[in-house]
Amino acid sequence: MNKENFVPLPRSFYEDHAVSVAKKLLGKILVRVCEKGIMAGKIVEVEAYRGSDDPASHAYRGVCKRNKVMWGSPGVAYIYMIYGIHYCLNVVVEPKGVPAAVLIRALEPIKGVEIMKQNRRVNSIVDLTNGPAKLTQAFQINLDFYGWDLTRGSILFIAHGEEIPENKISSSSRIGIKEGKDKPWRFFIKGNPFVSKVY
Repeated sequence: MNKENFVPLPRSFYEDHAVSVAKKLLGKILVRVCEKGIMAGKIVEVEAYRGSDDPASHAYRGVCKRNKVMWGSPGVAYIYMIYGIHYCLNVVVEPKGVPAAVLIRALEPIKGVEIMKQNRRVNSIVDLTNGPAKLTQAFQINLDFYGWDLTRGSILFIAHGEEIPENKISSSSRIGIKEGKDKPWRFFIKGNPFVSKVY
């Protein structure tokens, strides 16, 4: 299996409402090409974030240097740091000028597992990418990819995968937020062992 086997999602895929795109991203494949080889993982858990109607969103209080990419073209990466050491990967969604993004929370590793283990310094495959900071460490994703066009199909992109039927998707409130807990905008594949937390 090489990079050519993975076909990147087009920009039009990301132009829909954040909640709709979040659910459609389940089953799609995150691909990272690095010097050691190719890593790929099936997206099994996501969270949707919007703008002025979502107090949990980074875009809620308007544009700033950190979040400006959320107002840009759909299909680009919005990456930020948490706790001063970890990175989170989001993909910008909805039409340009409408701030919204989907956080990639967990992956099921499908290619390049040994590379991921080296990057994470863990041996348990279940613990490799079952969290937003874990998957960025495993895939060597950092602020260098801020604003990266994920539709290009080069060293970091999201590829076509399987369609997850609605009855196989569970939802909950988003994790680690103080406001916006009323919105059940965290989505994950039922029964998948790589989901970060089930409740």
